[in-house]
Amino acid sequence: MPKRAYLPAPLLLLALALAPPAFAAAPAVDPRIEQVLAQLGKAQSIQAVAISPDGKQLAWVIERDGKPAIERADADGRHAHRVSAAAKPGECAESGIAWAPDSRHLAFIANCHVDLTSTRVMQNAIYLADTRGNGAPARLAELQGYVRSLQWTADGKSLGFLYVSGATRHASAVAAAKPAAGEIGVSGVEVQRVASLDVASGALHELTPASLYAYEFDWSPDGSRIAYTAAPPPGDNNWWIAKLYVQPAQSGADARVLVDPADAASGSLHGLQIALPRWSPDASRIAFIGGLMSDQGATGGDIYAAATDGGTPVELTPGIRVTPVWLRWSGPQSLLVSQVSNGQSQLADYAVTGDRAQQQGVHFTVPASIGDGSASMAMSLSADLKRIAFVQSSYATAAEVHAGAFDRTPPPAVTALNAALKPAWGKAESVEWNNEGFHVQGWLLYPANYDAKKRYPMIVVVHGGPSSAVIPRWPGVGYGGAPLAALGYFVFMPNPRGSFGQGERFVQANRKDFGHGDLRDLLAGVDAVEKKVPVDDQRLGLTGWSYGGFMSMFAPTQTQRFRAVVAGAGISNWQSYYGQNLIDQWMPPFFGASVYDDPAVYAKSSAINFIKQVKTPMLIVVGDRDAECPAPQSFEMWHALRAQGVPTSLVVYPNEGHHFVNPAHQRDVLQRALAWFGKYLPATN
Repeated sequence: MPKRAYLPAPLLLLALALAPPAFAAAPAVDPRIEQVLAQLGKAQSIQAVAISPDGKQLAWVIERDGKPAIERADADGRHAHRVSAAAKPGECAESGIAWAPDSRHLAFIANCHVDLTSTRVMQNAIYLADTRGNGAPARLAELQGYVRSLQWTADGKSLGFLYVSGATRHASAVAAAKPAAGEIGVSGVEVQRVASLDVASGALHELTPASLYAYEFDWSPDGSRIAYTAAPPPGDNNWWIAKLYVQPAQSGADARVLVDPADAASGSLHGLQIALPRWSPDASRIAFIGGLMSDQGATGGDIYAAATDGGTPVELTPGIRVTPVWLRWSGPQSLLVSQVSNGQSQLADYAVTGDRAQQQGVHFTVPASIGDGSASMAMSLSADLKRIAFVQSSYATAAEVHAGAFDRTPPPAVTALNAALKPAWGKAESVEWNNEGFHVQGWLLYPANYDAKKRYPMIVVVHGGPSSAVIPRWPGVGYGGAPLAALGYFVFMPNPRGSFGQGERFVQANRKDFGHGDLRDLLAGVDAVEKKVPVDDQRLGLTGWSYGGFMSMFAPTQTQRFRAVVAGAGISNWQSYYGQNLIDQWMPPFFGASVYDDPAVYAKSSAINFIKQVKTPMLIVVGDRDAECPAPQSFEMWHALRAQGVPTSLVVYPNEGHHFVNPAHQRDVLQRALAWFGKYLPATN
């Protein structure tokens, strides 16, 4: 079940600008809530950064006037200025930056006509800016559909990208689903393909077959072939069964399956998910991440490799105690890997010898979220690998571009876009404990103006996924734990079994056991926190979104320890959910079988089957077009609670998917949650 995820920056910001009229706001209960929301809204959102191949220039994508905009600067962040194809800056959403190999030209995507609340076909244009000239960027192509993930060939003659011709919605399961009409699963199916654009002629070529929905791709070193992950459409559902393909970079070319995780011969990869295929410098192997993943884009697992001439894929990193998330070849026998380590972001070198990859050293470990915006925890590097750039944020510092020499220390911030912002919450601290043979970690946010002589309530926030992790990041206006700390609560965000950061065995430890072992880890973590800081055990709350929403519904059926709950986009009944959601392919890897083959394993984790044990007041919120955690799941829980006389409230938000894009709705959810906890879990005695 995908975690609470985000639309790519260009479409998210455009959606905010074009969102439908606001949902009726909850009455203001505490004036401090609006103060916190106003402060969160001051942060300038930096969605992506790219360093030029020669290491001398930076380009980044930042929100300006409600839309993503592109700025170019020197490598040290100086002389920043706008790059835009629009006659008037701000007329279009511009993003998707990709430096050409010559370090002079910058390709990007301009999106001027999208309305995500309609069913009209999207329009995207690809532009090329000469960063050393004075002329306006040249338009290379005007495309009817959705475009993302620009990637140059090494010779600079072609641009590859993912393309949904005739797209009417963002290509993501977290986006609002189309209204259910017509022949379900047949009418209006949209297919994402790998396409290329000849820069000189503007000729468009759709490379992958229309029978496959492509998710990610990579050019071979000489640009003659592509490797990509794909599955039959519909794409929202079938990512969990995607295979790795290789084919010549030509329209109509035969696609060859290189890796099929469904094949028992794939060894330890069998039944798992694959992501991020990357050609080796000599094109003899393709490395990728394989693991139990609950989200496209939220990558994590072990590192695998497959020979491009065929054969069984090889697990290069068995038994490691970290979670690789992103990789790139740094040499013929070496990899640069971004990984989650004990709740922190880490960048490490691996030496590849035969069928094994051994970690050789760590460049840096930071208690912060890092990435260049192209993929989870991805790094942007110069061609000689001597300079690096990424966006970094934490609970202490809002997002800035970091860039500089690539060595054993993290580079400094080269922007000061959010330097004036200070956290409204208290300090963040890592908490570690052991439970049932596992080492577990989580993050604790102290309340604002913390006084060690006082006792405080605490709210536990469960992350989505479950294959994900809480890593410190500066919060946006959307739902999260930091605003609760700003209003006087301790906020505990555990990474229990099922999470990234402790190795693949830990990730797979809650298979066929949702809500049980991970809840025990969570409660053991609460005990560890209470030994450390003055938390009032009689004032504990629980909240989360997606898988965290499920846990918020399920935990009160197993324990009376929590006194108030807010469940966002949750799941109350795994058996009925199986037939309601549009992404059922994610479930067999976690439950071991379909609900029709093993209903008991789904029943044992369904809150609805233990509803008589619930006493905890529960606020439930959901979007009416959520394809991942459909609104009927929230209705079912609300109906059952009401029948038991448990205080409850259900709020359904119109035209919202799994991730809310209307800023009024984002604020309303947070405001209602804060008011709910304020009522049942007051921050003062």
